[in-house]
Amino acid sequence: MPHVFPEWVAELTDPRRARTLEELADRLVPLAEQAVDVSRRLQEQLADLNAPFETDALRALVDGLQRRAEGAFTEVNAEIEGTARTRMDRLLASERPEGRDALRAELIEALTGQQRVVAERLSACTGTAVQNAAKVLLDRTAELARSVAGLVQQVLPAAQEGLALAGRVSGLTGRVRAQGRGGVPRWIMTEAAELAGVADETLARLELEWSMTGARAAAARTALRAAEEAAVSEVTAALAREVADLAPEHIRVLGDLEHRVLTRIATESSGDLPESVR
Repeated sequence: MPHVFPEWVAELTDPRRARTLEELADRLVPLAEQAVDVSRRLQEQLADLNAPFETDALRALVDGLQRRAEGAFTEVNAEIEGTARTRMDRLLASERPEGRDALRAELIEALTGQQRVVAERLSACTGTAVQNAAKVLLDRTAELARSVAGLVQQVLPAAQEGLALAGRVSGLTGRVRAQGRGGVPRWIMTEAAELAGVADETLARLELEWSMTGARAAAARTALRAAEEAAVSEVTAALAREVADLAPEHIRVLGDLEHRVLTRIATESSGDLPESVR
């Protein structure tokens, strides 16, 4: 059931029900204000639609992808370093106190070399993944920007139509006030009634256009956000694959190092340190 205002609303606002020139002029003014308001809101929505596709915004989008990729690299690399550090601490706990400093230095040197290899591989993987993801992201953004540009061109005349309507209403308001006071001449009432009808239809259509444009703007922002998240997911997936490829060799290196150290500790404890494990 459509909403209906009380009868007195139309009685006090509809120019077609005005009895004097003063009443007519006073009722025409809000029509012009409404037309200006909906035009302004439409223009703001169009500006909001365009904003994510400006040069600075696109640069910020790629920079954001880079920052999040760096964060993912740092997190993964730190986790791998933590695993190696845990092994080192376990090995140090097995050594006699007087030999721990020397063993610590040896372990740090060996683990640092291995970690450097891992970090270089992960860094190269991250860089390549970011480049690929950024290209896809910018391609999708460009495609979306073309669609948005078409929407802007479609809606822009509506905003201009609202301003044109406001100009017509303001012009009539000026002529009405120039007539002075008293009853409304028939020719003025005819023009006012015709313009009020046009205003009713135009304002309703522009309000609908504003609502639809708002929904499309929200959909465009959602799509842009989804493209950004897809780019980040592409980078993190590439990192995960690289870690999976690195894992067997990394575990083998750590295992060999642990075996050497444990063999050395066991041999030192027996007082016979073979040259091969020194």
